[in-house]
Amino acid sequence: MAMTRLTDIPSVGKAAEKDLKALGASNARDILDIAPRAYEDRRRGRRLSDATVDNPVIYCKIEVEKKSYFPSKAGRTLRVECSDENGDRLSLLCFSRDYLDKMLVIGSMWYITAKVQKYKGVYSSASFEIKKDPKELLFGTIIPIYPLCGNLKQNQMRHIVKAVLDSYSPIADRLPEDIYERNGLMHHDQAYHLLHFPSELEDVKKARRTLAFTELFRLELEISREKEPDTKCRPVITAKEKALIESLPFSLTSDQLKVLQEIRKDLDSAKPMTRLLQGDVGSGKTLVAWISALHEIAKGGQVAFMAPTELLARQHADGAAQLLEKLGIRICFLTGEVKNKSRALLEKALESGDIDLAIGTHALFSGKIKFKNLKYVIIDEQHRFGVGQREALKQKGKDPHILMMSATPIPRTLALTYYADQEISTIKTMPAGRIPIKTYLVSEKKREDMFRAIDVEFKRGHQAYFVYPRIEEDGESDLRPVKRMFEELKTIYPPISSAMVHSRLEEEEKNRILADFKNGKISYLVSTSVVEVGIDVPNATCMVIEHSERFGLAALHQLRGRVGRSDIPSYCFLVFSDSLTEEGKERLSVMKQTNDGFLIAEKDMAIRGPGDITGNKQSGFMKLKHASLVTDQDLILLAKKEADRIAKEDRGLLKAENAVLRNKEG
Repeated sequence: MAMTRLTDIPSVGKAAEKDLKALGASNARDILDIAPRAYEDRRRGRRLSDATVDNPVIYCKIEVEKKSYFPSKAGRTLRVECSDENGDRLSLLCFSRDYLDKMLVIGSMWYITAKVQKYKGVYSSASFEIKKDPKELLFGTIIPIYPLCGNLKQNQMRHIVKAVLDSYSPIADRLPEDIYERNGLMHHDQAYHLLHFPSELEDVKKARRTLAFTELFRLELEISREKEPDTKCRPVITAKEKALIESLPFSLTSDQLKVLQEIRKDLDSAKPMTRLLQGDVGSGKTLVAWISALHEIAKGGQVAFMAPTELLARQHADGAAQLLEKLGIRICFLTGEVKNKSRALLEKALESGDIDLAIGTHALFSGKIKFKNLKYVIIDEQHRFGVGQREALKQKGKDPHILMMSATPIPRTLALTYYADQEISTIKTMPAGRIPIKTYLVSEKKREDMFRAIDVEFKRGHQAYFVYPRIEEDGESDLRPVKRMFEELKTIYPPISSAMVHSRLEEEEKNRILADFKNGKISYLVSTSVVEVGIDVPNATCMVIEHSERFGLAALHQLRGRVGRSDIPSYCFLVFSDSLTEEGKERLSVMKQTNDGFLIAEKDMAIRGPGDITGNKQSGFMKLKHASLVTDQDLILLAKKEADRIAKEDRGLLKAENAVLRNKEG
């Protein structure tokens, strides 16, 4: 009978149980999914001359040549001088191991595994195991090296894993037979045995591929089965949508048209939509949102549009008014600054249904706000709102459709896994006339050249941003702060109008400054990253980001996206310090090479990892034990393909060949 509890495993008591749980094992079966972090190939000897800084472990035969004691904190410590079969000498420092004095007789031969270091041509080790029988040190085998916790030891972990493997063997298959064959996978009993105790290192890759695929496939299958089957119906474009599209002085891009069809189909479905609309900075997501809002308003529903800042909300409200009021759409603008009688009138109009489209900040989900018939919620820059805030706005209606918009593209592997329970629409095609932003990497020595280049832009009547990572001086840091640089830039550009913006300013003051910049009253802003979202100034052609190595790729891309919002050539200057790290070089190199936000998102995940990208390292799909969202892109696509096929052919998993998939614990 297979073990179930951790304490059913021989030699696992309460202390070891606690340590194993910390490694992610809640029961005995989970032990098999604690994958080795590395392997030591002890099939061939590894002598002293083979040791390196990166791999200082040796396993070989030695001869004892000399013994002595030297003073230490313990009083005295045994030193054993020996040599390997090449004649290289090794000094064993036997702290608290005086018993070895009698055991290690001069001239005797032993087998050893040790972690060594070399100093002035002499090898030494204080961490070693020594035996007469090479089998006791697993010579002739490949041994797994496990992640450890607490007081667990490697030998103990190997015995624990071996006991669980024996208990569960043969391990049941977790996939239908045809999936193993079609994708060249091992059966699970073989995969688990070779993962932990491989005969060849190549076996590990094959075993891990099977286990990673299984993990991803099970995830994708659960998601695929929960999604509604795709329907072939083509939703009708309402008269107001058609009127707005025909009134535009340009044509919608192919991506915008495709995304609108996807959203319309969802809006006409009985099931509430939860869709993420992702698109690069300036790709036309907001226009898609307004057109889709008309689709729902035509059916008598109300629409709420929520933005993270008052300035951005006001900007959206102005844009919506220009486009939609001529079509008879009743719009209101609501933020925390709207108070007293004006607020009371808006609240009454929303509750009575006299407002079609409400645009605002988090004030839209405050307690007193009531909608007569809220059917559609649009959330801009969705990553800036917590789940609770989004849910609070959703509660203002009866299962309204939700469209979340993001200008931070999601890497494909995250879209297929972490966000796979949501429908995702993507706009990649940029509107006609946009000129790619030219990005320059600027060393400290080239800052003066950069200032002269920006002065040329000022003379052309254009505007600029200067972004810094901190507001004030910090005695322990050499980072340039906003307040000091604001004064310094005044001496560089004395006749040019400027202003300073950062998070400590009152919201009203900040909004006034940003509005003046948008209206051309200010030529350049000196700011922290608060300008990353929420300001659209077509006349701004220069973005300077100092200490750019301190910013993540997503933030750099968003900041760069504040310029290049017209047909005027625009420039981004990434200023870096002399102490640039390798990771910093890699990030800045990506920014110089491409303006493609989707490619940048992929590179960002490869550098930082998926947990940092999602902002939640331990949540949901980040608990993958064998698969990697960075390196297993091919497996993710294979797993999704197989999962979608089964969900389409046998959603209820009723066929005999899919019986193995009914067991969620399998």
